[in-house]
Amino acid sequence: QVQLVESGGGLVQPGGSLTLSCTASGTIFSIDVMGWYRQAPGKQRELVAKISSVGSTNYADSTKGRFTISRDNVKNTVYLQMNSLKPEDTAVYYCNALVFVVAGVLQNHWGQGTQVTVSS
Repeated sequence: QVQLVESGGGLVQPGGSLTLSCTASGTIFSIDVMGWYRQAPGKQRELVAKISSVGSTNYADSTKGRFTISRDNVKNTVYLQMNSLKPEDTAVYYCNALVFVVAGVLQNHWGQGTQVTVSS
């Protein structure tokens, strides 16, 4: 089994910053892509940013220039540095990882979600 545990959410004022972390543990051979998604009330879950095992990144247009995704392959951890936060960034943020549990067997895993609220 693979578990993804997120931390770092909370309440922040507009213009503020937060850093989210997500660590994968369990039966892991290697991890391919790690990423962050978010879901606001009444909306579909959407990609925020993702990063490959070699560091290639992909961002949603709404987060480019404000958010930075990074990962530590030794610690199986992905980070999301969020700057210049806006009220429209308010959502539950979910960690996602494509995990090889053994060579050639790829599984898609999600964290439990962490709430980010941007409000004055």
